[in-house]
Amino acid sequence: MIYRVTARFKPATAGELRRRLDDGTIAAQQPDGQEMVDSLRRAVVKDDGEVMWSERCYCQPPLTHERATILDHYFDDIVTRPIEDYQEYDGRPFMDYLDALVETPTARSDAT
Repeated sequence: MIYRVTARFKPATAGELRRRLDDGTIAAQQPDGQEMVDSLRRAVVKDDGEVMWSERCYCQPPLTHERATILDHYFDDIVTRPIEDYQEYDGRPFMDYLDALVETPTARSDAT
Protein backbone atom coordinates (compact mmCIF):
# COMPACT_ATOMS: atom_id res chain seq x y z
CA MET A 1 0.00 0.00 0.00
CA ILE A 2 1.17 3.55 -0.67
CA TYR A 3 0.71 6.32 1.87
CA ARG A 4 0.91 10.08 1.97
CA VAL A 5 3.03 10.90 4.99
CA THR A 6 3.18 14.24 6.78
CA ALA A 7 5.53 15.01 9.64
CA ARG A 8 7.66 17.63 11.40
CA PHE A 9 11.41 17.28 10.99
CA LYS A 10 13.66 17.60 14.06
CA PRO A 11 16.32 20.07 12.80
CA ALA A 12 18.84 19.08 15.48
CA THR A 13 19.11 15.66 13.79
CA ALA A 14 19.98 17.01 10.33
CA GLY A 15 23.69 16.15 10.39
CA GLU A 16 23.10 12.60 11.57
CA LEU A 17 20.36 11.95 9.00
CA ARG A 18 22.52 13.35 6.17
CA ARG A 19 25.45 11.13 7.22
CA ARG A 20 23.26 8.02 7.37
CA LEU A 21 21.81 8.78 3.94
CA ASP A 22 25.26 9.41 2.47
CA ASP A 23 27.00 6.38 3.97
CA GLY A 24 24.27 3.97 2.84
CA THR A 25 23.24 2.91 6.34
CA ILE A 26 19.57 3.65 5.74
CA ALA A 27 19.52 2.23 2.21
CA ALA A 28 21.01 -1.04 3.51
CA GLN A 29 18.28 -1.52 6.10
CA GLN A 30 16.07 -4.48 5.28
CA PRO A 31 13.40 -4.73 4.08
CA ASP A 32 12.57 -1.06 3.58
CA GLY A 33 15.77 1.00 3.53
CA GLN A 34 15.90 1.89 -0.15
CA GLU A 35 12.20 2.82 -0.13
CA MET A 36 12.83 5.17 2.80
CA VAL A 37 15.73 6.82 0.96
CA ASP A 38 13.62 7.19 -2.19
CA SER A 39 10.74 8.57 -0.13
CA LEU A 40 12.93 11.22 1.49
CA ARG A 41 14.17 12.19 -1.97
CA ARG A 42 10.52 12.69 -3.00
CA ALA A 43 9.72 14.64 0.17
CA VAL A 44 9.06 18.37 0.23
CA VAL A 45 8.89 20.97 2.98
CA LYS A 46 5.73 23.05 2.89
CA ASP A 47 5.63 26.76 3.77
CA ASP A 48 4.43 25.93 7.28
CA GLY A 49 7.42 23.61 7.87
CA GLU A 50 5.48 20.39 7.46
CA VAL A 51 7.31 17.68 5.50
CA MET A 52 5.25 15.63 3.04
CA TRP A 53 6.08 12.56 0.98
CA SER A 54 4.62 9.34 -0.40
CA GLU A 55 5.92 5.94 0.65
CA ARG A 56 5.13 2.28 0.00
CA CYS A 57 4.71 0.15 3.12
CA TYR A 58 3.21 -3.24 3.89
CA CYS A 59 3.15 -2.89 7.71
CA GLN A 60 -0.01 -2.73 9.77
CA PRO A 61 -0.25 -0.20 11.19
CA PRO A 62 1.48 1.78 8.42
CA LEU A 63 5.20 2.53 8.77
CA THR A 64 5.59 0.43 11.93
CA HIS A 65 9.10 -0.78 11.07
CA GLU A 66 10.15 2.49 9.44
CA ARG A 67 9.08 4.48 12.49
CA ALA A 68 10.77 2.15 14.95
CA THR A 69 14.08 2.13 13.09
CA ILE A 70 14.37 5.57 11.46
CA LEU A 71 11.43 7.95 11.23
CA ASP A 72 10.58 8.53 14.90
CA HIS A 73 14.19 9.53 15.55
CA TYR A 74 14.11 12.29 12.92
CA PHE A 75 10.45 13.32 12.74
CA ASP A 76 7.56 14.23 15.06
CA ASP A 77 3.81 14.29 14.41
CA ILE A 78 3.88 11.57 11.74
CA VAL A 79 0.52 11.05 10.04
CA THR A 80 -0.24 8.58 7.22
CA ARG A 81 -3.13 8.40 4.75
CA PRO A 82 -3.59 5.73 2.09
CA ILE A 83 -3.31 6.93 -1.51
CA GLU A 84 -3.53 5.17 -4.88
CA ASP A 85 -0.03 5.86 -6.21
CA TYR A 86 3.11 7.85 -5.49
CA GLN A 87 2.43 11.57 -5.58
CA GLU A 88 4.48 14.70 -6.06
CA TYR A 89 3.82 17.66 -3.78
CA ASP A 90 4.58 21.35 -4.04
CA GLY A 91 7.24 22.69 -1.72
CA ARG A 92 10.96 22.95 -1.16
CA PRO A 93 12.74 19.64 -1.78
CA PHE A 94 13.45 18.06 1.60
CA MET A 95 17.00 17.12 0.59
CA ASP A 96 17.77 20.80 -0.19
CA TYR A 97 16.31 21.77 3.18
CA LEU A 98 18.38 19.08 4.90
CA ASP A 99 21.55 20.20 3.14
CA ALA A 100 20.94 23.82 4.18
CA LEU A 101 20.59 22.74 7.81
CA VAL A 102 23.84 20.78 7.65
CA GLU A 103 25.89 23.40 5.78
CA THR A 104 25.42 26.41 8.05
CA PRO A 105 24.31 26.75 11.66
CA THR A 106 22.28 29.88 10.81
CA ALA A 107 20.35 27.93 8.18
CA ARG A 108 18.67 26.02 10.98
CA SER A 109 16.54 29.00 11.92
CA ASP A 110 16.25 30.34 8.37
CA ALA A 111 15.18 27.01 6.84
CA THR A 112 12.18 26.45 9.07
